[in-house]
Amino acid sequence: MDGIARDFFADNLILMELAVALLLGALIGIERGWSAREREPGERVAGVRTHALIGLFGGVAALLSEVLTYWAFPLIFLAIAGIALAGYRASMEKSGDYSITGLIGLLLTFCFGALAVAVDVALATACAVVTALILDNKREIHELLHKLHANELDAALKLLLISVVVLPLLPNEDMGPGGVLNPYEIWWLVVLVASISFIGYFAVRLGGTAKGILFTGLFAGLSSSTALTLQYARQARREPQFAPMLAAGILLACGTMLPRLLLYAALVGPAMLPQLLAPLAAMGLALFLPALWLWRRHRHDLKAERPMSQNPLELRVALLIGALLATVMVLGEWLRAWLGDAGIYLLAATAGIADVHAIALSLGRMATNTITPATAVMGIVLAAAVNNLFKVVLTFSAGNARLTRCLVGPLLASATAGLAVAWLV
Repeated sequence: MDGIARDFFADNLILMELAVALLLGALIGIERGWSAREREPGERVAGVRTHALIGLFGGVAALLSEVLTYWAFPLIFLAIAGIALAGYRASMEKSGDYSITGLIGLLLTFCFGALAVAVDVALATACAVVTALILDNKREIHELLHKLHANELDAALKLLLISVVVLPLLPNEDMGPGGVLNPYEIWWLVVLVASISFIGYFAVRLGGTAKGILFTGLFAGLSSSTALTLQYARQARREPQFAPMLAAGILLACGTMLPRLLLYAALVGPAMLPQLLAPLAAMGLALFLPALWLWRRHRHDLKAERPMSQNPLELRVALLIGALLATVMVLGEWLRAWLGDAGIYLLAATAGIADVHAIALSLGRMATNTITPATAVMGIVLAAAVNNLFKVVLTFSAGNARLTRCLVGPLLASATAGLAVAWLV
């Protein structure tokens, strides 16, 4: 029975591919017909039937190109394009609508039909579904453009520049002292940090500030817990009565930084992930539980300001992170050769004051070839602990005494718990 089924499908494969081409055209045609459902029959340039036939025509053109001549497909495509262009031009003159979306959709339908027959049915189906979704969400896409700010569009384009333009051009080979500098991998880590920051920015922007400090602190940790600490410290100085709630937001942001470090470890040094999980979990509990207690005890109706820069991504910042990563890797190799593990810990404690990203990513990569996963774990935990304790100094200098008192206990407990568990593990 299975052999008969296989023979049937083999003998009728072309018919099935043509049927798929027809159905894909009908799918796009249904969407186009729904969009123009208020018009009378005949007023539309192309509806369900036309798109279905165009999809089938694309499949037939692909077959003719294989059987007769390779000129068949381009000539038929030009003929279809000419007919469609004439029809849409007449419609534009009558309605005053100069959009060419329908024309492009019709030509894509022809190509999808050819794709289903000559290349791959699954690829053609995926392209047709995505096209139908884009055509169907015209209003939502236009609303998104109205909501998008100029600086956010600029940031998105810069992120694309450093990821899909610059990254493929960099050599993927080890260079420098001890072969620790790989331009491709260093820049990939820059793209990773920038992407997480970009996602964190929009998480806060879309969620809005109306949900208050709890929501804002939780999601701002994806972007910059240090920036949020500075923002809340200044706000606590202006409004001292809200210091406990602002402290809860800072603790949440510091705690949210820890899953981000686990993500870095999973991507660049998966071997150390099991050893890193326990100390970061201990640090997280020491931060989240006091934050929840502060929140429940000092709830007030306060809407937090947005704790982020006006530009979610700056190319200059990405370049500085890349330089810092390279510097940390070179220093890490020198200190490892000179002082062994003690040199790595010294570097982690020093680098953690300014930034945890660079040292976590650097140690994660070094754990794959030059240091043990246990050393990398202790270094990352040490950097995170120093970074959190530095926030006490930051709030003391920029905020007020009440905010500092709310933070010093949990942050100190978090650092102690993380280092103790990392040492035991």
